[in-house]
Amino acid sequence: MKILVSNDDGIDSIGIYELVKALKEIGDVTVVAPWKEQSAVGHAITMKVPLRVIRYYRNGDFFGYAVDGTPADCVKMGIRNIMGESPDVVVSGINHGSNTAINTIYSGTVSAAREAAIMEVPSIAISVTNHAATHFQYAGKVAQMLAIQLVKNKIKPGTFLNVNVPDLEEKDIKGILLTKQGKSKWDDIYEKRQDPYGRDYYWLTGNLVELDENLEIDQYAIKNDYVSVSPLHFDTTDYDTYKQLLKWDISNLKT
Repeated sequence: MKILVSNDDGIDSIGIYELVKALKEIGDVTVVAPWKEQSAVGHAITMKVPLRVIRYYRNGDFFGYAVDGTPADCVKMGIRNIMGESPDVVVSGINHGSNTAINTIYSGTVSAAREAAIMEVPSIAISVTNHAATHFQYAGKVAQMLAIQLVKNKIKPGTFLNVNVPDLEEKDIKGILLTKQGKSKWDDIYEKRQDPYGRDYYWLTGNLVELDENLEIDQYAIKNDYVSVSPLHFDTTDYDTYKQLLKWDISNLKT
């Protein structure tokens, strides 16, 4: 199995190191990841400036390729230039912090998997539900199992799996649930502060507003110590509203 690994926390993160260790047990792994953190960049791609790629070593051994771009850049570069062929599967992670509900729009980790799906390569985004996560081993096991299943059992082109694993020891995790993307969102505010010179600056803060209480929903599943596995797609059309707008006779609208 040929596996491309990327992330948004940067090529030097603990999460990607643990993911690569796990996936090397089941396949041939190529790492192409941002050389510095790219959290919350969404599906941005780099234009009008060149991308640099360097060989990255970890503990003296070659680990992968570091790109001074976004997670989506890394997947494009990895498939088109570095590997020169489509891998069997792309796995993005292991992210430090959950990516559920509305957060999937902002996530660079999710966007790397989405870019692979756009390129018609089976893909997985995997996250551990703590920004200071310490339990990566079981998340690595989950990535192994899902990668094997994804290659063995093809799913609809353009669809990828978004996976969130509680930051717990394996024995404390209740199970793995198939889930849907929830509606929880952040109540954000830019908090005004001052630097030592008295100049104003703003720091993004906020609180998560949880809007779902059903184990079929990603955020609620992880809150209750289950692994959440959600199939997502890049088609964001609201088909119910599309049907409603057909009644507007938009092609004949007049002022």
